[in-house]
Amino acid sequence: MATTIPPGRAADAARPGASVGRATATTGPSETVDVVVVGARCAGSATAIALARAGRRVVALDVARFPADTLSTHLLWPAGLAELRALGALDRVRALGAPPLPVAYAGAGDVAVRGGYTPVDGIDHGMCVRRTGLDAALVETARDAGAEVRDGVRATDVMRDDDGRAVGVRWRDRDGGEGTVRAALVVGADGRRSTVARSVGADVPYRDAPSGRACFYAYWSDPHPEWRHVAAQWREGRELGTAFPCDGDRTLVLVQPPMTRRDAFRGDVAAAYEATVASIPGLAERLTGAERITPVRSATDIASYFRHSSGPGWALAGDAGHFKDPVTAQGIRDALRYGRLLGEAAAPALDDPAALDAAVARWERGRERDCLEVFQWTNGLARGRAMSPLEVELYRAAERDATLARAMLDVFSRSRTPSSVVGPGRALRLLARMVARPGTPRRPVLASVADELATAARDARERRRVLRPTRTRRARPRTPAGPA
Repeated sequence: MATTIPPGRAADAARPGASVGRATATTGPSETVDVVVVGARCAGSATAIALARAGRRVVALDVARFPADTLSTHLLWPAGLAELRALGALDRVRALGAPPLPVAYAGAGDVAVRGGYTPVDGIDHGMCVRRTGLDAALVETARDAGAEVRDGVRATDVMRDDDGRAVGVRWRDRDGGEGTVRAALVVGADGRRSTVARSVGADVPYRDAPSGRACFYAYWSDPHPEWRHVAAQWREGRELGTAFPCDGDRTLVLVQPPMTRRDAFRGDVAAAYEATVASIPGLAERLTGAERITPVRSATDIASYFRHSSGPGWALAGDAGHFKDPVTAQGIRDALRYGRLLGEAAAPALDDPAALDAAVARWERGRERDCLEVFQWTNGLARGRAMSPLEVELYRAAERDATLARAMLDVFSRSRTPSSVVGPGRALRLLARMVARPGTPRRPVLASVADELATAARDARERRRVLRPTRTRRARPRTPAGPA
């Protein structure tokens, strides 16, 4: 379709060769499109697919050349697969060969919970798909939808007009070529270290929580066909480990030790990783006869956050705007879902700057409302502590009650909220069972439950503030320093 340019200064700035304020012409090639997306992995491809389907001209730039791997634990719950279906990418992803994972297993000492999921869009299983294939499948789906995806190209800066409105990006390719892409909307889908977020002054979160866990993972061979359809997690003291069968006949084995043990990994990372695997009896047994077949990858000093994600002519999708600790495996689903919703919200408003900014702001607020409780719940699981007495009692109850086990798993798949599964009523019933059990040390148990209930009340108050329609808007992003 014909390129649509918003009226006013942004339209002037978008005209090739124009110079309006800081959106100056460059010596390289310049072009005009409806939307430029920086980053073409999960969030960027999802945004581009939605925009292209709506008939908009969209260009996505990514520094990687696909297929390309990236740091990720890449487990998809049923809701994540439902998002792939909504984007039209599910058949491509299934063809990569990752086994369906209809069963989830959670072990904690002598307690073991098994369960399945409530179907989401008819999908009742998870999958663990390596990012090399997953991201390439999304890029190809975006291209099929009509988006132009250019890999091997780095966006170096966001261009703005005199009023501070984003009007495009400058780019540089691997051969040293440079140019600009001007657009009505600039979408940053370029991860936690987002160039777009930094350029528009939105890189400092307005809500964040440092993780109490580090993250180390590798791929293993898998000689146990009886486990090939099970996504499994074990808790042992303060240690946490998982085994997720994935494509290529491999199993992703992740450990998340408490950050207090980070120094143990500074020397021989592989030895520390394998020692941690061995310290979790259930995980060690699961890997009997298996061999580690890749180096260990790591992520430490992780922090979950919300960044201000909308402004004049720009938006932040995926990890660029919102990130949660990998302990609950929510990142890919949210990148796909809110990337798609961003594209759908922006597409009809691109001809009117005021309408576009309002649509993107509504999208941001909707994402915050949807994700805040899961953000809080994830931060609790990422504290790096041993399971609380209340958590252990919940596992004991779920071991006996298949309905409760399914409800717990549905929290991971976003079919249920955490507070709907463990609200004050259930917490008090679990407490009553604990204190009635012979040998239970009542004072520390009561203190632990009181602490958890206080945290739940504090989180609920924060959610009420966020959900209040008349709440005061948080501060706008800072003004970036230096030329733009």
